[in-house]
Amino acid sequence: MASIRERFGTWQARVRREGYPAQVKSFATRTEAKKWARHMETSMDAGGYRSRTSMDKALLGEALLRYSAEVSPTKRGHLDEVIRIKALMRSKMAAFALEKLTPTVVAAFRDERLREVKAGAVIRDLSLLSSVINHARREWGAGIENPCLLVKKPPAPAGRTRVLSADEEGRLLVAVAPVGRRNPDMLPLVQLALHTAMRRGELLALEWKHIDLAAQTAYLPISKNGHPRSVPLSRAAVAALSVLPQHMEGPIFSISAQALAAAFRKATTRAHIPGFRFHDLRHTATSRMADKLPNVIELAAVTGHRSLQMLKCYYHPSAEALAKKLG
Repeated sequence: MASIRERFGTWQARVRREGYPAQVKSFATRTEAKKWARHMETSMDAGGYRSRTSMDKALLGEALLRYSAEVSPTKRGHLDEVIRIKALMRSKMAAFALEKLTPTVVAAFRDERLREVKAGAVIRDLSLLSSVINHARREWGAGIENPCLLVKKPPAPAGRTRVLSADEEGRLLVAVAPVGRRNPDMLPLVQLALHTAMRRGELLALEWKHIDLAAQTAYLPISKNGHPRSVPLSRAAVAALSVLPQHMEGPIFSISAQALAAAFRKATTRAHIPGFRFHDLRHTATSRMADKLPNVIELAAVTGHRSLQMLKCYYHPSAEALAKKLG
């Protein structure tokens, strides 16, 4: 039974139930105190009561900042996640307390973002937001529900199928050649991407201690899917690496992921290849390798894909090439 008493001009309600900490709250009137007490008792009896914590009252922006400091650095590719978190912190939604986040608030954020960016970016935003809230629930004591679970995500865009033609490849290699102030790392990076199908992060993490030019292999101790693998190097890939200076420690390439992205955008503009992305080089390389490695298990061993379904996303044969195989 709840106890209600007057203290210093206010009415204090105290609710005790076995298995729950005592709950106390003050009100201006006795009626309000009794109403709150009945609600608390009903919630506890039904098993649906959850004690509010200080984390519940924290702003979403504060939770995002804490997540970027404590959780993001433990992930591969955390720099991209931190950039996305900073964008979320600039949204109106960041000013809401966690306990005030509702599906309506998140849906409004979704709709506003869809007016600014494509659906793929919004899906990634919502996925990150859901991860932050789930972490706050599991690790920081937040007693809230995850509103993202009730928000409909925009339809996922179709996967990219862009591959580089022979003519475009020639123009791109000219555009990344080290002339003037252009970064000398760009040409070998593009060449290696075309000849190995390695991801951008894998290329930037390459170290000489993991390269065996004689055996034509590059060992990747950490890849995107968390599994190490050895990548076979073609003679063209070996040639691209052989001209680079060798040092004992650190990555082979000194360019950052952000600088690479900016330099590649400028190069595609110079080469008149609009909308082409660095990751499209992986699609191009995989499609070309499929002609040399028709065994999908061997092809997946080179590209690092863990499933045939993912491999299919990167193999884009032309109808003309397939017609020639059919005879």
